[in-house]
Amino acid sequence: MDWPPVLPLSYCTNVHPGQTVAEVLQGLDSHALAARRKLGRPLAVGLWLAAPVIAELHESPDGIREFAAELARRDLPCYTLNAFPYGNFHQDRVKEQVYLPDWTTAERRDYTLGCARVLAALLPEGADGSISTVPLGFKELSDRPDFLNTGVEQLLATARQLAALARETGRTIRLAIEPEPCCVLETTEEVRTFFRRLFQEADEQGLGEAVREHLGVCYDICHQSVEFEDVDQSIRQLAADGIRINKVHITCALELRDPGRNEAARRQLATFAEPRYLHQTFAWTREPHGDVIRHVVDLTPELALDPPEEFQSADYWRIHFHVPVDAETVGELGTTRDDLRRALKAVRNLPYTPHLEVETYTWGVLPGEQKPELSTGLARELDATWQLLRAL
Repeated sequence: MDWPPVLPLSYCTNVHPGQTVAEVLQGLDSHALAARRKLGRPLAVGLWLAAPVIAELHESPDGIREFAAELARRDLPCYTLNAFPYGNFHQDRVKEQVYLPDWTTAERRDYTLGCARVLAALLPEGADGSISTVPLGFKELSDRPDFLNTGVEQLLATARQLAALARETGRTIRLAIEPEPCCVLETTEEVRTFFRRLFQEADEQGLGEAVREHLGVCYDICHQSVEFEDVDQSIRQLAADGIRINKVHITCALELRDPGRNEAARRQLATFAEPRYLHQTFAWTREPHGDVIRHVVDLTPELALDPPEEFQSADYWRIHFHVPVDAETVGELGTTRDDLRRALKAVRNLPYTPHLEVETYTWGVLPGEQKPELSTGLARELDATWQLLRAL
């Protein structure tokens, strides 16, 4: 495998609002080009193209070609898309709505395939493409008896269409299902169980090759850290099961140690509770009969300032709040950057190179006045990541 990767390191543009093609390009002009200048090396963009943008690109016979020309003019290669957020990822309240439509719906399938057709036209010569997507759905919204059956059907249909697209265009596009806390697929074991079922049903329908080639996972490192998983073991288990990691989100979460005696850190953590995104919060406790992990779906000021006893007495909390990946600490709080190092080392040992993308989408909701201007922050993250990759 190539290491460091031959493709330029990518950052995810879901950090920028964009509900039209013009707004997407404006975000690139305002931030991506400035970040590249500060970084001083080539930069790729992992585009988030919301459903209205995909529809606009497909409306005109020349829409996709013209968009590709705009990226080429800016010298911003694109080999991966983030198709997780379907709608407006920057509205006042996103929370659990980001998982809708889920993978039981034709809307999710058709949007994803529309993204694939766009990406096939954007890919650098000789590169494959990847598209990250929701982990089937959000558990609290996905308790219907037929949910998994319908989701499998939609994913098999998607694999069939991606295989057809590869035959038509010569471009391989792989879907990357992204496990996330409190979702239908959140733990590594849930992912393994689901893919065993998916592979079995694909084989029975004669789609085994298409599914194994075109369906895999997006490994968001901080998501598995929040679950208190061993990220090295997790990556090795996926590889042993033949589940391809098509994309890696380079991310760090918040960590709070010894919350019962760390009131200053809990007061700071309360400032991270905000109304736009979900911040799933997990507490790990070592108990005589074995480790116990508890969680709540969202961080609130009340949880941080006056936690219940089982959270107060925990050894660690980890919070799904993406923080800059170059940060070892954030004020009184820690980060999961050690897991980032361990996960990338495990990825380095895979027999192929997944797409690597920095995905700190929360710059706009980070508390405090000390955060840098966005392009400066992005450049710092990308440079720190590049240095880390070179050192592995």
